[in-house]
Amino acid sequence: MSELEVRIVRLAPMRVASAYGFGESPEEEAWDKLLAWAREKGLLDDLQAVRFFGFNNPNPSPGSPNYGYEQWITVGAEMEAEGEIQIKDIEGGLYAVTRCTLSGIGKAWNELARWREDSSYKSACHQWLEEGLTPPVGAPQDWDEVILDLYLPIAE
Repeated sequence: MSELEVRIVRLAPMRVASAYGFGESPEEEAWDKLLAWAREKGLLDDLQAVRFFGFNNPNPSPGSPNYGYEQWITVGAEMEAEGEIQIKDIEGGLYAVTRCTLSGIGKAWNELARWREDSSYKSACHQWLEEGLTPPVGAPQDWDEVILDLYLPIAE
């Protein structure tokens, strides 16, 4: 088995638009809401100018197929909340980051958490994040092949 590739990244503060989904497939619900809003605002015209982050909110509970997912897109200071879309200012922080495909996300999160336990870094309290590097904004794509960077909060 190959060793996990981990980068240490200091994520700068950012302003994001946020959409929320809840149910058995909340990721798709949150993505659909956010992408519809972002498309209307012209934010998808230049995908190099925006970043996409998401995370469970709340995490799955034993015995229930339902959980929540919050999806973000970075935005400028001029953007305002609208309907179900909220605007948030995020502090950023220090992260251990590794890359995976959606099909391998569970294994990658587990390996990243083990990496932190064996490292000199401490656990931190800022938000765990999944950055979508190949967001589903164009032609239909295989969700299992979406590429993600996983951001595990750490402290020195």
